[in-house]
Amino acid sequence: MHLFYQPELPDALFLPEDESRHAVKTLRLNNGDPITVTDGQGNAYSAVITATDPRRCTFRVLSVQAAAARPFSVRVCVAPTKSPDRIEWFVEKAVEVGIERISFFFGQHSERRHLKTDRLEKIAVAAMKQSLQTYLPQLDEPVSFGELLKSVSEEQRFIAHLPDNEPPVGLAKVAMPGGHYAVLIGPEGDFSTNELQQALDAGFRMVTLGNTRMRTETAALTACQYLNFLNQ
Repeated sequence: MHLFYQPELPDALFLPEDESRHAVKTLRLNNGDPITVTDGQGNAYSAVITATDPRRCTFRVLSVQAAAARPFSVRVCVAPTKSPDRIEWFVEKAVEVGIERISFFFGQHSERRHLKTDRLEKIAVAAMKQSLQTYLPQLDEPVSFGELLKSVSEEQRFIAHLPDNEPPVGLAKVAMPGGHYAVLIGPEGDFSTNELQQALDAGFRMVTLGNTRMRTETAALTACQYLNFLNQ
């Protein structure tokens, strides 16, 4: 199945230029060839190509099928890594595994203070199509840690941190199936003491993700994978 992305459906019956170029130049599709186009909101439009213009490939919709949203949701809130390719890797893999929302924040110990979310959006779109999904996760612009906490409405809230004076509790022991989850993953320099207290005051629970020390992007993907497995 050839899956393409057009966020302006059902009004726009043509592929964006990059999608048009891929369909016409790379895949060499012709008039009358069947394609599937998604709006990223769970709708899959079965269509046929009507004009093979590499800048504006048009199509005619035959039918539309709406996929139900998942009965649970996963939101990972993560501090951008110093190396941008690591956070790009996380976004790609998290979309393939299944995630509803990725939120970025700059913490007190963050080494990176800029993030190209437009590039991450393209990576997320490619991963959505690669994994034949029709829901594009929400990617939030980076905000301060305090602003991030104000935006969290999910009822199951966790912060990945090993406590100093308490026995560690694994995410596997406290997350309950069928919920709406938010998991905080800190920067390479970890959360500050003040940030930890802010999170606890906001209803987050400290959890661990295993017995080994993980990089930021590995911890973020591990949390995402576990919550998906929990709900299978």
